[in-house]
Amino acid sequence: MLLASVALVALGVSAAPAVAVREQRQEPADEAAISIRMLDIPASRVQDPRARVYIVDHLKPGTTINRRVEVQNTSGESQKIEFYSGAASVENNAFTVPDGRTGNELSGWIRLKTAAMELDPGERRPVEVEIAVPKKASKGERYGAIWAQVTSAKERTGNVTQVHRVGIRVYLDIGPGGEPPTDFRVDGLVAEPGTGEFPVVIAKVTNTGQRALDMTGTLSLRKEAVQAGPFKVTNGVTILPGQSGRVRIEINQALPAGVWDVHAKLASGIVERTATGKISLPVAAPMAVAASGPNWLVYAVGGIALLALIALAGWYLVRRQRPRLA
Repeated sequence: MLLASVALVALGVSAAPAVAVREQRQEPADEAAISIRMLDIPASRVQDPRARVYIVDHLKPGTTINRRVEVQNTSGESQKIEFYSGAASVENNAFTVPDGRTGNELSGWIRLKTAAMELDPGERRPVEVEIAVPKKASKGERYGAIWAQVTSAKERTGNVTQVHRVGIRVYLDIGPGGEPPTDFRVDGLVAEPGTGEFPVVIAKVTNTGQRALDMTGTLSLRKEAVQAGPFKVTNGVTILPGQSGRVRIEINQALPAGVWDVHAKLASGIVERTATGKISLPVAAPMAVAASGPNWLVYAVGGIALLALIALAGWYLVRRQRPRLA
């Protein structure tokens, strides 16, 4: 398989870690700053933005591939860095990793040819990654992560541990033949109040393909001669095949009131879809549905009680009018 060595910054792709976790116990400690990025991607995926930051591939059972990642010490002191692979899953439209070094089937196929290294401040080095798929591997997409980790203890206490790790996601599809298709549709655009002062536009996206999606994109607005945007997708949404997710785009500037035409361009990798619609600004606050429920319940119970009293009174009057038997 042909590989291409990629300088991420030169291509305009952020070299920030795809996954970053910081674990602390008892009290904060000084952060040990490290970063990790992809160095190699398949030549067939050079145009795929996801492949520049993650390991994304389709392999037949029995295939072995090799990639390189680069780790850098961005702190002001030497760091001892450990490398390992771990489990991952997609839950509630989010790429999720467990604490610690929990593994899964995919992490068992990954071998990092360097277990640990020490880097001076500012130093960077490549790390070779091998993924060997067993011949009897079943069909389907797996998820995992490749981790670089620094563990340190605060000297004055000796019992406070800080774990700082950064990682790269792995999306690996297994099966015979060609790669399954990636596709999605945008089912609608609606405006909602945001968590702060600005509203958000929500795009409902349904994964109609056979591989997980990582949604990115922009939103532009137009009202007569006034244009605003583009605004970027503000939440990281990963959507499994057959499922739907809410893609949020914050309109992070004040705009005049009125009806605006909106145009969304959403993408996952090289697959792009567009959607248009209209929104009204400012966005009205949603009704407190939960608070209105008990009121309707009170009315319903009160009505039932009133009907019961009327029925009881009628029964009593009828009973008084009946002749009594000796």
